[in-house]
Amino acid sequence: MATTHNVDNKRYRSLIISIALFLSLIGALLAFTFYTSSLLERNTVLIDKTNQVANSAQAVIKDLFDLDSSYGEDTNSPHIQRVLERLEQNTALITSSITAIEQGGEITDVDGKSYDLPKINNNSQTKVAAANEQWLLLEPKIQTYLKDADNIMVDSSDELIQAVEQAKTSSLLINDSLDQLTDEVFINAERQASTIRLIQVLGVAAIFAYFLIFVFFFVRRLRDTDAEALAARRETQEIMETVNTGLFLLDKDLNIGQQHSRALNGIIGEDRLAGENFADVLRGRISDKDLRTTRQFIEQLYNPRVKEKLVDSLNPLHKVMLHNASGEESTTSRFLDFKFSRVYEDKDIARILVNVNDVSDAVYLEQRLEKERSQNDMQIEMLTTILNVNPKIINEFISNTKAHIDKMNNILKNPGSSQFELEGKLKAIYREMHSLKGEASALKLHSFTKIASDAEDKLDALQNQGKLSGNNFLPLAVHLDDLLSLSNTIETLGERINQAAPKANNNAKPVMPVKTAPQPSVVQSQVADVATTNINVDGGNEIDLSDESDDEHLSYYQDFAKDIAVRQGKKIQLNGHNLAHINIPERLKQPIKEISIQLLRNAVVHGIESPEARQSAGKSAIGSIDLEMQRDSQNLIIALQDDGQGIDYEGIRHKLIADGRFTQEEASQMTHGDLLKTLFASGFSTKEHADEDGGRGVGLDVIKALVKEHNGKLNVNTELGKMTRFVITLPAA
Repeated sequence: MATTHNVDNKRYRSLIISIALFLSLIGALLAFTFYTSSLLERNTVLIDKTNQVANSAQAVIKDLFDLDSSYGEDTNSPHIQRVLERLEQNTALITSSITAIEQGGEITDVDGKSYDLPKINNNSQTKVAAANEQWLLLEPKIQTYLKDADNIMVDSSDELIQAVEQAKTSSLLINDSLDQLTDEVFINAERQASTIRLIQVLGVAAIFAYFLIFVFFFVRRLRDTDAEALAARRETQEIMETVNTGLFLLDKDLNIGQQHSRALNGIIGEDRLAGENFADVLRGRISDKDLRTTRQFIEQLYNPRVKEKLVDSLNPLHKVMLHNASGEESTTSRFLDFKFSRVYEDKDIARILVNVNDVSDAVYLEQRLEKERSQNDMQIEMLTTILNVNPKIINEFISNTKAHIDKMNNILKNPGSSQFELEGKLKAIYREMHSLKGEASALKLHSFTKIASDAEDKLDALQNQGKLSGNNFLPLAVHLDDLLSLSNTIETLGERINQAAPKANNNAKPVMPVKTAPQPSVVQSQVADVATTNINVDGGNEIDLSDESDDEHLSYYQDFAKDIAVRQGKKIQLNGHNLAHINIPERLKQPIKEISIQLLRNAVVHGIESPEARQSAGKSAIGSIDLEMQRDSQNLIIALQDDGQGIDYEGIRHKLIADGRFTQEEASQMTHGDLLKTLFASGFSTKEHADEDGGRGVGLDVIKALVKEHNGKLNVNTELGKMTRFVITLPAA
């Protein structure tokens, strides 16, 4: 780049010097022409002056003869006065003219105009001197006569006669000398004119010849330069047509240069790109945010104070998805990778070179590999769960998952036209999804939990959008398919493991690792919510859980609570009482499990405070949770108590006002019982931000729905800053 710039400078320097020389020749010729014109003009003035002197001399003689013949006439007569005046003027004119001709210089005529007379040569000086000599003989006599010519008291006839006589002699000699001077000046003028014409012809010829040489030389150089440029352009074009990447230049206004690689049209998907605005080409094909960022990014590239590597790290067009011309995502959408580099002229940033590649295949490969990696991780996660959890619990989870999915499918199929019916469908699906997520989270099936959480995000958005329609529920079918596919995968993996395991006899149970009873878990959590309900229950078959140890039940719930506490930054100890040797009806086994999971999650997330808050309140940093299950002849009782912060009724009241559910006046009139019931309302939570463990306002709603479904009772006791106790009574018969 610098070498080319220096060559161009040398080329322009020689061009400028040649033009300056050409103009100098023309200027010299013009100056010479002006000078010679002035010289010819002065010669012409000299000839005029010599003729004027000769004419004036003739006029003087004529006036002297006129005065001589008119002598005796009244000197005051107009005729005499006019002749005397003319004689006096011509005399003065001849005197000044001869002096000017002899010495050269400036002369002024009777009209006041000034002229420059040339300095005459020696021959001319001789002739002027001869004329001047005769004039010096005549002029004093004329002056003597003119002195008293108009005085009638003085006789001036003698002076007039002397002047006339001298004029007869001198006038001839003066005229002869002036004629010779005129002829010589004329000859010199013609000689000078010929010389000037010759010089002008030669000068014009030289200038014309120089012009021809100049044109020939530079035309040839331009032809060579054009040939080089054409060859370079052809090479550039060949490169641009051959290269597989998109190459083009951008100016400060984001205009694409006239030259770009042929591949660019195919990569961008536009037929005409040269001269187009880069922002207009991208508009509608990337997001408006990315488009604004691209403008700012290119502006920073033109800022010499910003380092290029630093700016490149902010490139918004790195593996960006370029939508099709209609702006819709489809199979024609591609991923493009833009790279920007500065192009310098000397030290100035002149252009930005853009290199764009279609990296769709690489991106799709990355996505496919990532999907396969996720699936492998998911299968490893599932396999780990299968190997570390009692097969009966796994089978129950698979069965419950399919049951939840069937329920949600049936809810989706049920017609609903009114807003009330659609809201009921939404709440019912929300409860089923939340219950499914709770069981998956308890088994550490994070893939299940992630899909369920994503579905809850959509359900939460629907719950907050206001007016619902049947089409709003269609995207949920995708999540149900994913959940069903995962449950089938777990089931298949379990079957393969059981088939591969050696069997001692056909009646033996699958052998699974036995988990030892863990020490009290130390974990972490937040604030609690509560409500009450009364109902009646159907009878059902009972099962005996005596084959499942107290340790296994406790371990299952402790692991679940521990995981939640770790995510919430809290510490807890879960104590289990009477979890073994309880006869639970078959129909109540799943509801009890779901209720226990929701109660534990609620206690850890909402009840137990952070270690710092507990210590500042004078409590142990480790929160305590007690889970009890009891059975009598009529009922099965689940009790869960935590030593957390209790239920903050005023906090509930303020949250209801902040969420816009009630006015301040309405909220102030609500009793503690009314406030407790709102905790069990779908979609209400005192947690500011929702996460995997809580904050969506569905957990207590699930408990309420299960208790109501089985005609049970729910009681809540709480003491602010000290404890909260949930007691759920379900009819066993």
